[in-house]
Amino acid sequence: MSEPPRSLDEFGEIARLFLPLARGAPGAFELKDDAAVIPQRAGHDIVVTKDAIVESVHFPTGEAPDLVARKLVRVNLSDLAAKAAEPFAAFLAVSWPAHYTLRDRERFVLGLASDLEAFDVDLLGGDTTSTPGPFTCSLTAMGWVPAGRMIRRAGARPGDRVLVSGAIGDATLGLAAIQGEVSDPDGRLVHRYRFPEPRLDLRATLRRHATAAADVSDGLIADARHIAEASGVGLMLDLDQIPLSGAAATWLERQEDVASSLLRLATGGDDYEIVCTMPSGATRPRGFTVIGEVRETPGLEVRAAGRTVDPGAGGWTHG
Repeated sequence: MSEPPRSLDEFGEIARLFLPLARGAPGAFELKDDAAVIPQRAGHDIVVTKDAIVESVHFPTGEAPDLVARKLVRVNLSDLAAKAAEPFAAFLAVSWPAHYTLRDRERFVLGLASDLEAFDVDLLGGDTTSTPGPFTCSLTAMGWVPAGRMIRRAGARPGDRVLVSGAIGDATLGLAAIQGEVSDPDGRLVHRYRFPEPRLDLRATLRRHATAAADVSDGLIADARHIAEASGVGLMLDLDQIPLSGAAATWLERQEDVASSLLRLATGGDDYEIVCTMPSGATRPRGFTVIGEVRETPGLEVRAAGRTVDPGAGGWTHG
């Protein structure tokens, strides 16, 4: 078996590395065109989202290329999950740093292929380039939703309850574990940080019950605030009620300042759970925890350790 070439031009790279990810999708035209045709589905809208991730900002410097690719897929599909959409296609843009060898690029594509296949998503096109700066990549993801049924951030109503899925804070502690600050003997916290699970399993529940929703990327408080601002309402959040994993609960028990520690978990981001609002009379769906309520007067009240606290920005901000 011959050794692979040490480098490829752009078109050779597309043909060798990325063409298999199109999985024969007709609109991709074997990735030989400058554009793609998006298929239509009767009675459905197409939901489109786009997120970029940058080395040393969204993932640690020197992170394995396949792990970067898998996180890229998952954070974008998380946005579709919050809209109650079913993903079907994506476009990729990637800027390779100068030190990235062909094997590094192949490893990135292996991770990308693994998760695109796992979530049944076709690659329809994109762009590759080089950069003197940090490794940067971006995905444009598309999903189907029944016509007029996308769950927006705007839609929360006074009297609704605020709920969140899963557990909050593991990713924050996972990054701290990578940095050597927190013990993580079984690797579960690091796994939650590196491999966020887009909550696509909650589509049906959100379509039935949610009045507004967002994924928890910037931080639980920040993303709940996004819903409030888009909806023109106020929120009260009780951090004593946020769901925690066993590892996060154990960490919290060891902290002297419970309120500030809860704030850390609720503002760290990268959880990629769903924060949403639902009518107060609705039965609480399985897998969700009630953490607050929607109020008529705009503004945000956050409670922790039985008292009102200042949440600051509430999470990660860019710019």
